[in-house]
Amino acid sequence: MTARGGVARWRAERGSATAEFALAFPAVLGVVALLLGGVQVAGLQVRAQDAAADAARGLGRGDSAAAVAARLQRQVPGAVLSSWVDGDLRCVRVEVAPIGPAAVLGLQARAGACALDDGR
Repeated sequence: MTARGGVARWRAERGSATAEFALAFPAVLGVVALLLGGVQVAGLQVRAQDAAADAARGLGRGDSAAAVAARLQRQVPGAVLSSWVDGDLRCVRVEVAPIGPAAVLGLQARAGACALDDGR
């Protein structure tokens, strides 16, 4: 009688692993997508910070605003540049929204930098 009870229990549980997998897989996939999006935004933040430092140095040494903006677009496509003078410093702010899957997160990379104005 024990053998029959084991078979009946096994038949009752058939497909349960498939059902559990079908429920868990989309959640795991969503978590992986969020993690990859976060890595993409972090990389974009680093690129924006490097581009802001480069733009501030360029404006500080007397490069034209058009040349600095063109260089910024090559470094970080879609970035928006704003600049101002603060005493002896040329300061910039770079803002860029991620594209692709990371855009779903609604985050934006922002970076700022200042460089000494050499007075040209």
